Amino acid sequence: MASSSQTPHFHLNPEKSKPFQRKSRNHRNVNFQWNFGIRKLILRKSQGLSVLSSSSSSTHFSNSQLHGLCANGKLDEAIKLVTSMRELRVSVDEDAFVALVRLCEWKRAHEEGSKVYDIAMGSMSSLGVELGNAFLAMFVRFGNLVDAWYVFGKMSERDLFSWNVLVGGYAKQGYFDEAMCLYHRMLWVGGVKPDVYTFPCVLRTCGGIPDLARGREVHVHVVRFGYELEIDVVNALITMYVKCGDVKSARLVFDRMPRRDLISWNAMISGYFENGMCCEGLELFFAMRGLSVDPDLMTMTSIISACELLGDGRLGRDIHAYVITSGFAVDMSVCNSLTQMYLYAGSWREAEKVFSRMGRKDIVSWTTMISGYEFNFLPGKAIDAYRMMDQDCVKPDEIAVAAVLSACATLGDLDTGVELHKLAIKARLVSYVIVANNLINMYSKCKCIDKALDVFHNIPRKNVISWTSIIAGLRLNNRCFEALIFFRQMKMTLQPNAITLTAALAACARIGALMCGKEIHAHVLRTGVGLDDFLPNALLDMYVRCGRMNIAWNLFNSQKNDVSSWNILLTGYSERGQGSVVVELFDRMVMSRVRPDEITFISLLCGCSKSQMVKEGLIYFSRMEEYGVTPNLKHYACVVDLLGRAGELEEAHSFIQRMPVVPDPAVWGALLNACRIHRDIKLGELSAKRIFELDKESVGYYILLCNLYADCNKWRDVARVRRMMKENGLTVDAGCSWVEVKGKVHAFLSDDKYHPQIKEINTVLERFYEKMSEVGITKTSSMGEAEISRDEIFCGHSERKAIAFGLINTVPGMPIWLTKNLSMCESCHDTVKFISKTVRREISVRDAEHFHHFRDGECSCGD
Repeated sequence: MASSSQTPHFHLNPEKSKPFQRKSRNHRNVNFQWNFGIRKLILRKSQGLSVLSSSSSSTHFSNSQLHGLCANGKLDEAIKLVTSMRELRVSVDEDAFVALVRLCEWKRAHEEGSKVYDIAMGSMSSLGVELGNAFLAMFVRFGNLVDAWYVFGKMSERDLFSWNVLVGGYAKQGYFDEAMCLYHRMLWVGGVKPDVYTFPCVLRTCGGIPDLARGREVHVHVVRFGYELEIDVVNALITMYVKCGDVKSARLVFDRMPRRDLISWNAMISGYFENGMCCEGLELFFAMRGLSVDPDLMTMTSIISACELLGDGRLGRDIHAYVITSGFAVDMSVCNSLTQMYLYAGSWREAEKVFSRMGRKDIVSWTTMISGYEFNFLPGKAIDAYRMMDQDCVKPDEIAVAAVLSACATLGDLDTGVELHKLAIKARLVSYVIVANNLINMYSKCKCIDKALDVFHNIPRKNVISWTSIIAGLRLNNRCFEALIFFRQMKMTLQPNAITLTAALAACARIGALMCGKEIHAHVLRTGVGLDDFLPNALLDMYVRCGRMNIAWNLFNSQKNDVSSWNILLTGYSERGQGSVVVELFDRMVMSRVRPDEITFISLLCGCSKSQMVKEGLIYFSRMEEYGVTPNLKHYACVVDLLGRAGELEEAHSFIQRMPVVPDPAVWGALLNACRIHRDIKLGELSAKRIFELDKESVGYYILLCNLYADCNKWRDVARVRRMMKENGLTVDAGCSWVEVKGKVHAFLSDDKYHPQIKEINTVLERFYEKMSEVGITKTSSMGEAEISRDEIFCGHSERKAIAFGLINTVPGMPIWLTKNLSMCESCHDTVKFISKTVRREISVRDAEHFHHFRDGECSCGD
């Protein structure tokens, strides 16, 4: 708060006035006289006498009583008295008003202060300097700048204190432009010169904007008015320059100071850290210690934060040792900074030691630990820390709740997440957008997308993170249509960032929405957002998953490629069964000096597996460690799939038995899939037994076993497996296919009967079935009713409707591209082969496992 050479009385404490503290006979007499005086005035009023005719001694007496009440801090009684005086038309002295206003300010009595203001303005046409300054100080302290400005305008004259208070008030509340305008008005219109209290407020304003040009102008004023040697003003200059990013000028001012206090050193040291110049800040700290200037708490917290930014664990431990020897280890804020430093350096065990030795912990301490655990990928410990905080009777704030919700999202801990949601509602923390955003993330990852949508719709002011969270959540829950609708709605009010665009591109890739993906690509090129980040790889993945390998290849060649870029291309060609291209691309990757990672070898092994390149696949598997990659369970599963698809089932089983690690369900699942392909029931049942010992909730393994039994005509066993699924509460997602026609994506469910063109679609399909019968191919071949039922459940045949719709609504010869959420059954595969040959069109289908490209009655997957 600014002040002038006059005593501002900002912190006046009337109760420290000793003469009025004594509970003496004189004190009782004063109260008695006051009560007696009031009774006389009321009696006079009841008798119809005018207050204006009361003697001057009575007015003086009432004002004296008001002074006495204010000096004793009795605000309620003083308000009653001044109200009675107003009713009785007894004038209140300006000094009495000043005392009452200062008491309201000291008591933080907003309502009473406004009432006193109304009374004063009712009896005065203008305000004197002293009373006006009192009202200014009070309203500024209350944050009521509207009334403060009105008071400023009602003052008959103003002094420097008046200007300082108002400039400081606007600056404190962040109205920096208004504060600067007031400062210039004070200079050129107000007729007063700034003092040592004016410049810190104005310089703080320049740093807050930040506006270096204005700051330099004020620096000129500091020199012109002769305050360049005032230490408080020079400290404010240093702070202004570092806030504006001009650290060089700040250091020049610092070096020219004839004397410095600890605030000077702290301003310059923290200024270096704020501008990312940690080494220079640390050098200045050591120079300060060399001059025997002792640091304070602010110095130490800044130094610890610098160690955190540098990620220098050794220096951090040295600073920690200094903290202990210098006696700062008992301070909670220093311990909190140390805890955060260790956590964000990855030394969470050291952080636990500091935390456990703290005598007292506040909400910042607990929140630091919870957030730090989440940062170190220890979500379980984050939730445990929250439980301990609750036992310590510390109420969480919005940051703590958001961190725990993030941990719940990582673990899929819905119960704790719901508990936190209820707590957030009860404590009114759900109104914080950071809490709401993390609730959306938690519910999305726990597969409760409808609850996530409820939270989203109740956010009054959604930010970019809110929209991004719901778009990513809808994509995660396979509701990509809605995700893209939300994305379009968001663009009407907010500009998406790189993460939003990545989430939207993932939704496009999932349903094959090529035109929407191209729109996002155009937006990226137009705005340049995320071009140096991970967005180019998201675009590359979208084109690959939409089947546009030519566009993807051109994009790949036009950008700087990292290992992720290569992996996306490798995966794309692997899904298409082009093993030779995958091997060639891998060799080019190595020649380009890009080091392959574990994902690279997964794509490489899968490509070899789908192309029956067993020898090559085994060679690459044996050479993994040459590239610094240790095989994990996913790589072992790929090798089992490589051997199993080639018909070497016993060798695949032996490989599993020789594995140096315990096989997981995915490894046995690869063998089960191979047994399905080659119809080996005995080994398949063994694989299924091993799988269900470890995992009874993944529906995919039940589908594989059902398909194995169905292919071997074991329909009773199919029924038994389906009964197991029902008992375990497992259901298969409804078959859904997406096709893009004229830039718009259309979805078709297996049992879709309500599409506007459903009659035309069914008519087209019936015509194809008739033609298939004419050439000896039936739509169900020689399948029995049980097998038809199996395919309806595990396939759904939704792709047939999507293809028929595409044929109806596109010109002859145009390729048809569609995406499906389940795997194609053999019947659908044969039907699409026949359609592609009959209509002479290319049809591309990306299902849950493969990328099928049909042309002239043949499929790229080789059946």
